[in-house]
This record gives sequence, C-alpha cells and structure tokens, in this order.
Amino acid sequence: MLRTLNIHGFKSIHDESIELGRLNCFIGANGVGKSNILEALGVLGAAANGVVDDESLLRRGVRAGLPRLYKSSFASERTPAHIGIGIEGDAQEGYKVSLLNPLESPDPAWSYKTEVLTDGTDEIVSDGVRNKKNLNPQAGLAALKLVELESENPAARLMQSLQEFAIYCPNTQTLRGIVPDVQSRRPVGLSGGQLAESFEALRKHLESQGDAGEEVLDQVLELIDWVADVQTTSHGASLISNKVPRTKLMLKFTDRFMKKSRNELTAYDASEGALYILFCAVLCLLPQAPRILAIDNLDQALNPRLLAKLTTRLAHWLEHNASDRQLLFTAHNPAVLDGLDLTDPETRLFAVERNSNGLTVVRRLELSAELAAMNQQYPLSRLWMMGHLGAVPNV
Repeated sequence: MLRTLNIHGFKSIHDESIELGRLNCFIGANGVGKSNILEALGVLGAAANGVVDDESLLRRGVRAGLPRLYKSSFASERTPAHIGIGIEGDAQEGYKVSLLNPLESPDPAWSYKTEVLTDGTDEIVSDGVRNKKNLNPQAGLAALKLVELESENPAARLMQSLQEFAIYCPNTQTLRGIVPDVQSRRPVGLSGGQLAESFEALRKHLESQGDAGEEVLDQVLELIDWVADVQTTSHGASLISNKVPRTKLMLKFTDRFMKKSRNELTAYDASEGALYILFCAVLCLLPQAPRILAIDNLDQALNPRLLAKLTTRLAHWLEHNASDRQLLFTAHNPAVLDGLDLTDPETRLFAVERNSNGLTVVRRLELSAELAAMNQQYPLSRLWMMGHLGAVPNV
C-alpha cells in the first residue's frame, strides 16, 4: 500500500507529510484544504503517467485552474520555486517529482524539474535528470521506464496505482443516468456515470465468490432498507417515462413494501441515498476499480445514521477486494466518525485546519487514553461538535 504522502508548495499546503492507512478520513471546516490533499495525489498520478496538463488533471478529478492557483503563496512564507509531491510505499519504494508551472507564461503542460523513482533497493530514475540535454522537460521519464520493470516490482505496482488514481465526486443526476458523465472511466465515471453497468459487474463478481461474496452483497443491499433486490435491465421502458433520457442498461429496484404489480422502479425514481450506497460499494469492491482512490464529500445525500453504517463497512469491503486497496475521503457530517474503528491501525482519521498564517495543517487523530475515556461518554461525532477534536469552523 501507499504510505507516506509528502506535499510541498501545493495550493494551501506549504509543507505536510501524511501517513496513510487503508481507510483515510479527512475532516475539517470548509476551505481548509481537504480537497487539496486529494488533488495533490491526483497531480502526482498525472506525473506518473508522463504528462501534467489540464486534460490529465481533469481525467483524475483535479480541478483545472490558473497556474497561480496551484502554487502556494502566503505572506508569512517564501513562495516555493516549485511544487513538490512524493509518495512512499510499504517496501520503501517511492516516487517523487518537483514540477514547474510558470505563472507569467504557462505552457500547456507543466515541466519536470526533478523526478525520482525507486523500488526500495535500486534507483530507477535519478534526481536531476532534467539537467541533461535533449530531454523534453514536459515528459516524465519514470512512465517510460515501466516497460523495463517486472509487473510485480514494487516500483511498477506503485506507479500503476498512481496512474489509476482518481478523485470521485458523484452527483445525483449522473447517478440516475439522465445526464452524461463528463469524465467517463472504468468501471464507473467520476460523477457516477455507468452505475448500472458497474453494479451488474459487481453482482456477477460477488456471486462468483460463493458464500463469502454473497455475504458481502447482502451487506450492500442491507444498507438500503426499503429494497428487496437490485438488478439491472435493458428492458426498462415500461418503468420510466419516455420523456426522461435514459441509458441502455438501467438499475431496477424492487421495493419490498409495495404491491408486487407496482413495486419496480429505476434509478430515476429511487432514493438518491440508494444510488450513493451502490456507488461506494462498486468503487470499494470491484477489482477493476483503482487500487487507491478518493471520494470527495462521501457524506453527501446520506442520512447521518446510514452514513455511519456505511462507514463501518468500507474498510472490510476494501480488504475483501484486495489487501492493497486504499480509500481517501473527505466529509463534513459528524456521523461519519461514528463509523470509524480507530482501534484498527489501518483506519485513520485526520483533522485538517488552517493555522494562524493560513497554511493547511494535517493532524492524525489517534485513540489516545484521554480520547478513549471521553469516547466512553460521548460518540466521536459529539466530541467533534463539542470542539474536542479541533477541525471545526471558527464562527
């Protein structure tokens, strides 16, 4: 798994190092830099793929912006010469870059100042390579080196994970299938497109695993309490108005409370909470999903109690998929904390705040003896609202 994320000079993050686990939750007030953490990893993923430009960033869910908005700039700090982002894995494999994005005369693609790739034993791409002549500074070398590495080499696996990384931020209209996804991906688009196709693939995948897979599928469907079953259909014309745009394959929900003659409905009429549950399940459980991914605002559209229950399932779903699966997500709803098992070292909670100079500061919240004692009296959600965990708005 990817372990240590280092970010220097990116947006509101002047210099931070974050130790990641399997499940990583970032909480904090609006505008403190939670999404910037995810986007820094997105920039690194684009660099690992060989080019950093607007197209490659949008493909990974990073907001395209003016060059001056990417580089941190604070009155209290010297403006960094470059943006530096790096990651290290379990076997000390690592990839790091320093990137130049000129403020006054930006090019379509960012330039690599330095680039380093190591498998934990050997350095595959060395620092300072951009000093050599006849090299295109806008093209990454590490991406080219992958063809020379065995697929199981730690550096190759790290680079593949970075290349696959994306930030997902679903919206209800796209999940319903009535507007297209602007960033279509496999198995599901960044805004939730292709949800029916991806859920069909997930259902087949879990059913092929026998009892263990069936149990996980039951866990998914149990979170949608009004549903007797969820299937997909390509013959759903009778279930939806012909005035509504629709995709070829549609989700079909069976409502367990309604009469059997009128108890089937599509994603267009189903509750949006059900769609968000299926979306999260697909990303956590499908082998075709990225090994490491992010969901911005995981808590949107979910009832607080349902959100807490979903959060309790995420780590298990990731591990059921594969031992190296990781999820980073941001949230504002306190209920998300009540679903986190902080006794599990692979489940990590981070408080994100701005310090007195406006710099983003990331602090891991561990279950210390003091916090555990308070948690005996109050749930973590209540402790957060009471200000005991920090990361609350100063209003």
